Amino acid sequence: MLDTQQPTASNGNGQASKRADSSKQPENDDNDQDDIEELTPGQMVEPITTGYGLLDPLAGGKKYYRSSHHRIFVNRSLSLEKIKFFGFDMDYTIAEYKSPEFEALAYRLAIKKLVDMGYPKELGDTAYDPSFPVRGLWFDTLYGNFLKVDAYGNILVCVHGFKFMKTSEIFSIYPNKFVQMNDSRIYVLNTLFNQPETCVLAQVIDYFSTNDDYDRGSPYGVKDNKANLFMPFKSMFQDVRNAFDQIHADGSLKKETVDHLDEYVVIDERIPLLFDRMRENGKKVFLLTNSGYKYTDQIMSHLFSSPSCKSRSWTSYFDFIIVDARKPLFFGEGTILRQVDGKTGALRIGTHIEDFCGPLLPDQIFSGGNCDTLTKLMGARGRDVLYVGDHIYGDILRSKKIRGWRTFLVVPELQRELEVWSEKRHLFQKLSELDIRLGDVYKNLDSSCRENPDISQVKSQIRTTIHELDMSYGALGSIFRCGSRQTHFASQIARYADLYACTFLNLFYYPFSYFFRSPSALLPHESTVLPQATVGRGNPRLESLVETGKGPSTAPVGHIISDLSLNSSAAATPVMSPSGGTQITGLVSTGSAANSAGFPKLDLDSAKVSQDSSVPTEGKQVRSGEADADSDKFKPPKFKYRKDSLVPQGVTHHHDTDDDSEGESEDSGHNQPTGGAGNARRKGGQHSPPIQDAPEDTPPGISSVPTASDPMSDQTFVSKETGTD
Repeated sequence: MLDTQQPTASNGNGQASKRADSSKQPENDDNDQDDIEELTPGQMVEPITTGYGLLDPLAGGKKYYRSSHHRIFVNRSLSLEKIKFFGFDMDYTIAEYKSPEFEALAYRLAIKKLVDMGYPKELGDTAYDPSFPVRGLWFDTLYGNFLKVDAYGNILVCVHGFKFMKTSEIFSIYPNKFVQMNDSRIYVLNTLFNQPETCVLAQVIDYFSTNDDYDRGSPYGVKDNKANLFMPFKSMFQDVRNAFDQIHADGSLKKETVDHLDEYVVIDERIPLLFDRMRENGKKVFLLTNSGYKYTDQIMSHLFSSPSCKSRSWTSYFDFIIVDARKPLFFGEGTILRQVDGKTGALRIGTHIEDFCGPLLPDQIFSGGNCDTLTKLMGARGRDVLYVGDHIYGDILRSKKIRGWRTFLVVPELQRELEVWSEKRHLFQKLSELDIRLGDVYKNLDSSCRENPDISQVKSQIRTTIHELDMSYGALGSIFRCGSRQTHFASQIARYADLYACTFLNLFYYPFSYFFRSPSALLPHESTVLPQATVGRGNPRLESLVETGKGPSTAPVGHIISDLSLNSSAAATPVMSPSGGTQITGLVSTGSAANSAGFPKLDLDSAKVSQDSSVPTEGKQVRSGEADADSDKFKPPKFKYRKDSLVPQGVTHHHDTDDDSEGESEDSGHNQPTGGAGNARRKGGQHSPPIQDAPEDTPPGISSVPTASDPMSDQTFVSKETGTD
């Protein structure tokens, strides 16, 4: 760990503000300690609930995690060893702007533009409120409302100006509290540059909606009683958008920033060290930014002005530099690629074509272009590139969907989210307890119940707890969720960002051979059901056997007996339960109804159940009056099993092992011959394991099978220690 590392202070919005002096750090900072959680293998503990899922209490062993503010979180598995090109955006990625100072600057400049347009001068007396805006809001230009929605468009929170609307008011405007995404009506405020814009827009709408000089008779806008003019909310939105476009286009925001770099831009000495380590490990580094060359040069020169840079030019840390990229257009059609004069910043006439001009030279800077041109010049493929940015649409979504790049999203608000997650853990626990209480109310009720239980008190406590939790993040709550429901912004991260963290500098704490493995995504039936299933549940004929004591009551997962019909030309053969317990005697078809894979089929109408399981009788005929020898030809064939699946020998298929591997051949895992070299384990164990003989009394992948009478007897759960996050 570097001695020069300086922790960031956080405002209410979760973004990094001015760095504290490292000399003022406490000697024993718990946040710098890595998190280690240990469970003894096989130890049975109560299920740990978080309010959003059930954590597996059976996972033993030791889990190692880096400290939370050094962590990189994983949505899809990724091996850094296979990444050959690291690409970076500049604004809010390499260049970290101090918050809320930078947002307050943009707010003041935009308000001034609005006043110049003719908006009331009273707006100039307002100030930026960092506790209000949150990324990922939808703005409804028709009704002038900010909407916090989930992944499907269901409205979680609705705000008009600074007024939070009640449920009845929301239903009067949005039937079923639902809104459909419509580009002509909905504008998504999903970038960090949109945060001051959110605050300005709320301030403007709140002013006109609460001022007595304006009539609020229409849901689509306000009427100016003095001028007898109608002002729709959509026109207010367009004016605010134009104001922010102007402060970017005319350079006023950039000028104020470069004139006061120490006030608005954070310097971190880890930046040049990280880029040097990347290149020492054989990685190529490129800069891809929408900012122009002059502004990029001033910001990057400031960032690389620390003593550790030893007067090196910032361009020497990059193999390729693209400015004025115009993302997301860059990932599609793009623009003409032109070379930039590093001394004057002027664009040179003509374009760079590798066939005529050769490969790019060091310290060359280009403007525009498109993704096809860049990848060809670099000699890269989609999966070779990891692109790091803060813009979920311009940086992450388009590069992932169109070009197949691996993606790393920078979420500065994550630091505040993690703080609340730790400080308010008791509220998450309370939600879990209320959920348990709600389940207990219905525990002994079924469809015969005629009285509705009173759950109003529990629901009221759930609403109160969720509100208290949301207020811990800010006025509009967390950017990731509202109670137990994830936001649209969170769903976009999960879908398009392979990795995410509060800063790209967290790469500093991982080796470049690191394998990021994504956690298992459990569905509700997997995360809330214990690993045991009831045999015959939902099958009337088999349930009758269980009720009369003639059939098994329970069996491990994966051994549920199905009701399979057979034709009349069938002979009998015993079918042993995998545990060697209860034996069911049925008929195996010899006709066309036989299972093509060789599995025995049972006719439960003629099934007989034998409770004597002390001596296995596999291969013997148990029906009276028939010779034992006659049953040999009806034996089900012996199969060879893989460790974790029931696959007959000779049937092969490919499993996506989620190990970020592409395979050594086009037909790896498909149509491989059985036996010999075709079944040998491939390099690094990335492909299917060799086929092995399965013990006759043990199903594949289970070392000790619980019996029906004691489902948990002699069953152990072993988990291996991993170094992945």
